[in-house]
Amino acid sequence: MSAPLPPSEFSRVIDLRQVTDAPFVLEPDEAERRRLAGRFGISAVEALRAEVKLVREGDKVTASGRLAADIVQPCAISGEDFPVHIDEQIALRFVPPGHHAPDEELEIGADECDEIEFEGLTIDLGEAVAQSLALAIDPFAEGPEAERARIEHNLAGDPSSGPFAALAALKKKD
Repeated sequence: MSAPLPPSEFSRVIDLRQVTDAPFVLEPDEAERRRLAGRFGISAVEALRAEVKLVREGDKVTASGRLAADIVQPCAISGEDFPVHIDEQIALRFVPPGHHAPDEELEIGADECDEIEFEGLTIDLGEAVAQSLALAIDPFAEGPEAERARIEHNLAGDPSSGPFAALAALKKKD
C-alpha cells in the first residue's frame, strides 16, 4: 500500500459533472504562490494565472489553455535573483488508471498532450497547472549579471588550456 500524497500547494479540485463550455480561471493566492516558490526552489512566484478549458471525451478529459506567470529565480551563474516571465500553452489529458498496459512503451510526440491519471469524478486542475509551471521554469536560466560573475570568478575558464587548445595549436601550424 502506497503512502498518501502530500496536499498540493495549489489545489483546485474540479467535479467533472460540473464541466461546461466555460473555461476555468485559476489564480493562486499569496500563500499558495509562496508555497509554490518553495516547492520549485525559486525565490518567488509573483503572479500566476491559468485559463483552462476542459472537454470530456468518454472516460478521458482534455485540458487546453494558457498559463502566464511572473517569477523571480536565482541566476544559474551568479546566484542573484532576476525576474522571468513565463507564457506557456497548457495541453493535458486526464486518463483513468490502467489506460496503458503496465509494460507498454509509450512514445510521445511534441504535439501530444501530457497525460495525468485520475480516479473517480474529480481532477485537481490546480496541481496540473502547478506541474505545468514547474516544467516551464528553466533551471539553468542566466540573469543579467551572469557574464560579470563568469569573469569575476573565472568561470569561463582559460581557453588556452581547454579541451580544444591542442586542436587550435595544430590549426595555427597550417
